[in-house]
Amino acid sequence: MTATTGNSPCIVMVDAYAAVRSLVLEFKKQGCSVVRVQSTRDVPFVYRSAPFVRDDFVADIVHDGDVAATLTAVAAFTPLAVVSGGESGVEFADLLAERLGLPGNGTALSTARRDKHVMIETVRAAGLRAARQLRVTDAAELAAWHRELGGRVVVKPLRSAGSQGVSFCDTPEESTAAFRSLAGTDDVFSRANDGAVAQEYLPGTEYMVNTVSRDGRHHVCDIWRTSRVSANGVVDLCDALALTDSGDRAVAPLSHYAFQVLDALGIRHGPAHVEIRMTPAGPCLVEAGARIAGGGIPASAGLGIGASQLEWTVEAYLRPERFHARAQRPYTLRRHCAIAGMVSPVQGVLSQYRGIEEIQRLESFHALATPVKPGQDIVPTVDDLTYPVIVTLLHDLEEVVQRDLNTIRHLDGTGFYVLDDTGSRP
Repeated sequence: MTATTGNSPCIVMVDAYAAVRSLVLEFKKQGCSVVRVQSTRDVPFVYRSAPFVRDDFVADIVHDGDVAATLTAVAAFTPLAVVSGGESGVEFADLLAERLGLPGNGTALSTARRDKHVMIETVRAAGLRAARQLRVTDAAELAAWHRELGGRVVVKPLRSAGSQGVSFCDTPEESTAAFRSLAGTDDVFSRANDGAVAQEYLPGTEYMVNTVSRDGRHHVCDIWRTSRVSANGVVDLCDALALTDSGDRAVAPLSHYAFQVLDALGIRHGPAHVEIRMTPAGPCLVEAGARIAGGGIPASAGLGIGASQLEWTVEAYLRPERFHARAQRPYTLRRHCAIAGMVSPVQGVLSQYRGIEEIQRLESFHALATPVKPGQDIVPTVDDLTYPVIVTLLHDLEEVVQRDLNTIRHLDGTGFYVLDDTGSRP
């Protein structure tokens, strides 16, 4: 029997901040009422500028540490499912679903779905290719490990997101400096960085594989190829994503490996975002999230394919029989789509963008967002959280999209950003 709030199915979404509003609205469009649960008393740093729209929810429950009380409050709505709205909500969503007897991923592997060191070790234990790594608590140990490993090393927080705090290090001195820079700081979710993880740098193209699962059966909704630049001291900064055709030769091995990763991490229900490097030796996991892709990726996938993680997630929870009937069919690329992030080299107060009209005149131009607006502070772009302008391109021809991506990178640079008199250029 379908659980209801009044006459509508009820979905509980943990940490449903503004970044995941599209999924909230998709559930509502399908006739659901949505209950919001906040897993922490305070809103994490990364969400404070745009927390959430209260009118989207029939209730807003803030967890204050009393699990029994929160379970009682949630159970009163007789929910059909508990869904994580983002990385910070994964573990609490697992707990609520398990305690309420709802379809979920259980708590046994919750830590492996959040802690990046445990994640890679869990994948390795399942017999899959995985990066060599070290859980770092001591700078001297890290330096010795890097010297023995050789080559480039990636140092990053254990539980952050958005590539925040990620450093690419070519020497033991750089590795230890990166580790020390994390010590005593908070991650994007306002939680203290308790150590770090150092991993071997994986060569090759990085892909994002977005999936939805139901009862352990997985479906690939969309795959994106990333492109990268070296800028602002970041060796491997992502500057664009391009939607990959399901007929591309990389798709089959990526999908097979991603499904194995999902199985290893116990992701049996709901959306997942899996970042994989296609190395010369084959696919290798960067990291995975048991939640929907961020950064507007699902909406852009919908433009190119006609459906995305949004529709597939709703279907997996509301209409599992239909999900199983359609799952694992290759998606069809209707139009080529790309997402480009402008890479700011400047710091100061932004006066205006010079040449933004040229971007808007590009043949494949579809939309433009400005996370940093004139009058606001602008900083050099070093991660997914510091793109000042994000451009979406859409066209029937892949060549046109690629040409316009190249043009955007040509237009970007110091001359694109005009600072006011209080600002300064590097």
